[in-house]
Amino acid sequence: MANKKNVNEMSFLDHLEDLRWHLIRATGAVMIAAVIAFLAKSFIFDTLLFGPTRPSFFTYDILCKISQSLGLDDSFCFNEAAFEIQSRTMAGQFSAHIWTAITAGFIIAFPYILFELWRFISPGMHPSERKNSRGFIIISSILFFMGVLFGYYVICPLSINFLGTYQVSEKVHNDFDLSSYISLIRSSVIACGLIFELPIIIYFLAKVGIITPEILRKYRKFALVIVLIVSAIITPPDIASQVIVAIPVLILYEVSIYIAKFVTRKERKKSKAIRNV
Repeated sequence: MANKKNVNEMSFLDHLEDLRWHLIRATGAVMIAAVIAFLAKSFIFDTLLFGPTRPSFFTYDILCKISQSLGLDDSFCFNEAAFEIQSRTMAGQFSAHIWTAITAGFIIAFPYILFELWRFISPGMHPSERKNSRGFIIISSILFFMGVLFGYYVICPLSINFLGTYQVSEKVHNDFDLSSYISLIRSSVIACGLIFELPIIIYFLAKVGIITPEILRKYRKFALVIVLIVSAIITPPDIASQVIVAIPVLILYEVSIYIAKFVTRKERKKSKAIRNV
């Protein structure tokens, strides 16, 4: 690996070489975490992945009590899994094991991936910017894991409860393929984890002047519509589920407005101070 140089002296190829090693280390971290997840097969599958198929799952009891207290029907109550999960290909279970381990490895190694990203971009920052961005890894990781937990404990149970019990006819029995079931869990968890990174994305967009709090306030109504559409896509087609998913995303959007306001005000003060010098 090439020796570290001053960022202003590095050529384009030097930057590519530097990026390559950051990607290699990040990939290595994912693979190490994936191996650990691969060896923990019983916990990953029996406890985590198939947890939402059990009536005793933590979320079902809470959702059932909430729906009953609000005088709603028992649609949020999950009494028994009305479906079975099968593997219909020779390598189905082994492939599911491999890809699930890689997904778990990515989730576990996410903070280190952010660390490698920060190491790559930090040399190009001013000392003050580098100092202010030290909490980037911690905050981003917390938001990502909050999104993962939200996807696992809210989105997945809602989707499994609805899709697992939905029937077009009593003649049709639900037998889901293993890859389809895992895909539902994986997409829900990863998507929510990335959606919860919205405040961080807004922070950097406001930092470079692309986003301002005025723009976010102006298009708040459009953002509400988009959030409801996304909620309708990733949740069962009922109003209660969409509201449950939309509320935290809208809260994140409002938080992002305050973040953009703080960053924009700070950048304007800095620009004003430079002009007065």
